Amino acid sequence: MNYRKLGKTGFEISEISLGTWQIGGKWGSDFSDKTAEKTINTAIDKGINFIDTADVYEAGLSEAAVGRVVRSRSERIYVATKCGRQINPHTAENYTPEALTGYVEESLKRTGFEALDLIQLHCPPTDVYYRPEIFETFQKLKDQGKILHFGVSVEKVEEALKAIEYDNVETVQIIFNLFRQRPSELFFQQAKKKDIGIIARVPLASGLLTGKFDKDASFDKEDHRNFNRNGEAFDKGETFSGIDFDRGLKAVEELKKLFPEVQNLAPIALQWILKFPEVSCTIPGASKEEQLLSNLSIYDRTELSSEKIKEMNKIYDEYLKQDIHHRW
Repeated sequence: MNYRKLGKTGFEISEISLGTWQIGGKWGSDFSDKTAEKTINTAIDKGINFIDTADVYEAGLSEAAVGRVVRSRSERIYVATKCGRQINPHTAENYTPEALTGYVEESLKRTGFEALDLIQLHCPPTDVYYRPEIFETFQKLKDQGKILHFGVSVEKVEEALKAIEYDNVETVQIIFNLFRQRPSELFFQQAKKKDIGIIARVPLASGLLTGKFDKDASFDKEDHRNFNRNGEAFDKGETFSGIDFDRGLKAVEELKKLFPEVQNLAPIALQWILKFPEVSCTIPGASKEEQLLSNLSIYDRTELSSEKIKEMNKIYDEYLKQDIHHRW
């Protein structure tokens, strides 16, 4: 495992870390504490020391499982959680200092931690980024010792750029992968200047970049890859990185031609992300131990050549950029 600095936090974290949106079972299935705890323990055994969760993942069960496992281990494991998506209706005016403070208190209880290593606003509406009192709330929580560091999880580059104007924002979690390349332009430049930790989320484009799907792929009715392809429930960009599924499959087929000997493209997609030194870590999810080990097989591969990277980027330019690049 390799480690990188998480911006101004000073944390030295595993470049491949663990996202827990689907921990304990695939999207749409029942949550299994046993599966979740086994996966998290294996991650730590393999050198992962940064875990990202949220209060809304499995209605708090994910956050609680992370807390139980981390408290049972002797290693220093950094935990990032998120708040705000419980707000219903999820509108900017419903973001209040009182509500957000309450969510932090609840996360502390669920995890059993004395302080949260990193709390992140969880993809709030764009208008929230223009409300200084919301960001001041987290400074007060830090002063009270309830949180150590503060960051944001965003949908759009515009939101990321606005967020880092606030001095107490130390990290930005943003969708970044081979099929979502815009963040590597202006945002990465500005984040580097301000020593912002960048957490690359949705690194496999909701599984599309594993290369395991075809046009007949089906998903559970409670799986966002089934019900949110056009943004019916939340931002369309969360699902397959906002890409039309059929168009994405065509791009993946081209990617397979570049790596004809490879059965699982996930490690290659992760390698592409980690070629960017501005990225502190990426957080592929794992619903079970096998998926975690698949992601970590990145270390069994030789490095991507500059020629391969050029060819990968060419696929994005030809198949996806026109539809995707300007939107997020």
